[in-house]
Amino acid sequence: MEHPVVASCHCSAVKLRLRLSDGLNTARRCDCSFCRRRGAPAVSAPLNGLEVIKGVDNLTLYQWNTGTAKHYFCKICGIYTHHQRRSNPNEYGVNMANIEGVNPANYEPIPWDDGINHPSDR
Repeated sequence: MEHPVVASCHCSAVKLRLRLSDGLNTARRCDCSFCRRRGAPAVSAPLNGLEVIKGVDNLTLYQWNTGTAKHYFCKICGIYTHHQRRSNPNEYGVNMANIEGVNPANYEPIPWDDGINHPSDR
């Protein structure tokens, strides 16, 4: 694992300390009905690689359909911070744009995953 990085929502009410699975190499977007509206690329972190270091009370949870994926947002500014994945519940997807010093535009093209035909639906 790499050195920890810090990520925050727009208003900085929520801050995360992350140990990413493979740095920014895991950056992906998903085209499921939810993620394609959100549009934020996510990078991977194991469950034990994410720590909320500020603002746990400012996080709100959104779930739908199977309820497996858990999407977290800052309840103040509305920015998506991270989600526990449906495809791998032992892993988080973290909003790449929230990582200090990272602009996703500098990493384009970022690949898209087929979330419409989700592996868990097979």
